[in-house]
Formats: sequence, C-alpha cells, structure tokens
Amino acid sequence: MQADPSTVPEWLVLGVLLGAGGSVLVAGLFVVADRLFPADQQSRQVRDGGEERRRAELREYLQAIDEQFAENHFVEGQHVAFYLPKRDVAITFDARAYYRIDRSPTRPVLVEHEMPGVHLGARLPFETPEVSLGPDPEQSADPTLQAFAELGLRQTATLSEVKAAYRDRVKEVHPDHGGDEEEFKRVREAYTMAKQHAS
Repeated sequence: MQADPSTVPEWLVLGVLLGAGGSVLVAGLFVVADRLFPADQQSRQVRDGGEERRRAELREYLQAIDEQFAENHFVEGQHVAFYLPKRDVAITFDARAYYRIDRSPTRPVLVEHEMPGVHLGARLPFETPEVSLGPDPEQSADPTLQAFAELGLRQTATLSEVKAAYRDRVKEVHPDHGGDEEEFKRVREAYTMAKQHAS
C-alpha cells in the first residue's frame, strides 16, 4: 500500500503551527518588555545628550573664531553636522560621509563624538586663531550643574538617567579603553554628585 503524495504528514503540519505560534509569542514578549522597560530609550536619550553637548561645543568654537557655518547640512549628498560655506569645509561625525565627501572638491573633517570642541581648530584645513573657551561662569559656580554637564544631562535628570549616563561615559573615558585617568576621575566625581541630586 502506497502513501498518497498529495497529503502532508500530520507531524509536519503540527511542527509548522508550533513554530509559527512560538515565533508570535516571542515577538509579543519583546514588544511587551520594550514597553514595560524602556531602557533602550533612556540610554538613547543619554547618548543624544552627549552628542548634543559635543555639537554645542563645536558651535561655540566656530562662533569664537568668527566662522560662518550651517548646521545639519547636506554636502555632496551626505548629511554633515556643520558646513563652512566660505571655506567649503564639511565637518562630520560619520566616517562613511567623510570618505564620500573626500572624493569631491569639498574638504571634509572627521570629528569623533568624544573630541572636545576646542580641539576642532587643529583639524581644520586652515589657520585658526587661538581662543580660550573656559567653562560657563554660571556653571562653574555650581558644582551640581557641572556634574550633570559632565555626564551630558540636564539637572532634572532622574537617578536611572544618571546611572545610564555614567555607564556610557565610563566606557568612553576608562583608562583600560584608551581613556584619560583625569577625565575618568572627573566622571566618577560627577556621578557621585549627580546621584545625590537626581530627581
């Protein structure tokens, strides 16, 4: 007696149904967990806060040297953080954009997210005046404001935001990861202060 080739074995149908059901269940668990525990969203906000701080430093430096610039500009089809129209210079955080622009007449400058804005002058392909960009006098008077600024946070940050920012900053500045001992010490001190004043 031969089996009919048009019938599908029962075990195969059951396996496919169980597999599809399990996939839907796991996907549902991920969606529920993401809504209940939005840790990724908090760390994304902290990272964005750090990038915003670097952008603010670059903006402050460009204003200090009296250089005209456009922010979030498209150059040669690439999105760049700053564009200096008089000099045809594009400043970007993205290495891919840097290499694509490098093939054009525009001169690209690649900046790491960790680089303080005052160091931009050494990277620019033209002479820049010496400027001293000290800390904001209002912030230097208040160590709590300095602590939150060191972590890239607003003073209204929650304790969980402070902890997440500290973890991210430590990864950047830890001496075992190529960071600076002094900066690492500042980040630890800022964490201690910010933790005590978190909302």
